[in-house]
Amino acid sequence: MPTVTLIASGKRFDAAADETVLEAAQRAGIALPYSCRGGVCGSCQATLVEGDCRYPYNPPVGLSASARAHHGILLCQAVPCGDIAIQAREIASVEDIPHRRVETEVAERRMLAPDVVGLWLRPVDGEPLRWLPGQYLDVVLADGKHRPFSIASGPRPDGLVELHVRHVPGGGFTSWVYDSLKVGDRLTIEAPLGTFVPREDSERPMLFMAGGTGFAPVKAVVEHFIALGSRRPMHLYWGVRTTEDLYLADLARGWAAKVPTITFTPVLSDPDAAREAGLREGLVHEALLADHPDLSGFDLYMSGPPGMVAAGRDLFFDAKLPEDRLFYDSFDVAPDVLAAILRGRAGIHGL
Repeated sequence: MPTVTLIASGKRFDAAADETVLEAAQRAGIALPYSCRGGVCGSCQATLVEGDCRYPYNPPVGLSASARAHHGILLCQAVPCGDIAIQAREIASVEDIPHRRVETEVAERRMLAPDVVGLWLRPVDGEPLRWLPGQYLDVVLADGKHRPFSIASGPRPDGLVELHVRHVPGGGFTSWVYDSLKVGDRLTIEAPLGTFVPREDSERPMLFMAGGTGFAPVKAVVEHFIALGSRRPMHLYWGVRTTEDLYLADLARGWAAKVPTITFTPVLSDPDAAREAGLREGLVHEALLADHPDLSGFDLYMSGPPGMVAAGRDLFFDAKLPEDRLFYDSFDVAPDVLAAILRGRAGIHGL
């Protein structure tokens, strides 16, 4: 049974046959960074110092050529070939929160935009769910498949769990949520998951970048810092296609109006919509870099589709953002759908 050693802390844990490094760490109660669990987003990247790994499940498409050249691995897909030693960040703040499977009921359902449904779930057993702002949950479907959704707030006094669900045309689950789900219906969830959580051990100014419903976990983290009374400057960029997609723009503008250290910049990729609304036009990561060409003095949180995250990550590092100050979350399709897509890519491209 291979042993994995974490260089920074000296912690060790064993990996079972065909078990990924991330799965083995979680089984040992050690929190390492991750998000999509499909090998795409790159948030679970670590450095292989000793030993070797293989990728029997999904190809590590989230690794850049530079990362590969510097012995980068993706913890969610890498399976140790023998004993290994890795350099990886540990997220101690999430280790003590139990992972639970919980039956919930829909306490409230509200349209936030023409294609975004807001859901508020209440645990049926009455026991409050614990999580950190920015984490996500899996909805467990009847066939056992999972659908991940970011939690759009921190824990609330009323115990409700807030989700923002975008309707994906042709998506079975989101179409059901959009067309049929009603107050009182039951959903089984597993939570909390993920390591996109606030880092409070810094006094640096913070930049936040959200794409589409990637606003949900960013909202949770921003509200956390507001509740703390943080005096750190916070600049939020929210990139969408049209003004309709800025489904909680008034909330974000309210933060900026009430808290002098918060700035909100919406960015529209549709040129006509941007000109009509008098808002920034273009891609959200380009707007952020135009305002902040040197990122060496910031902490940066971003959440959105894999394409946005990948583009931003590489350019932000080029703009002198240290790798350990970039925190990101990326969801686009469910893990089982993503795996099928990646298997198809592997067959086509020989990955």
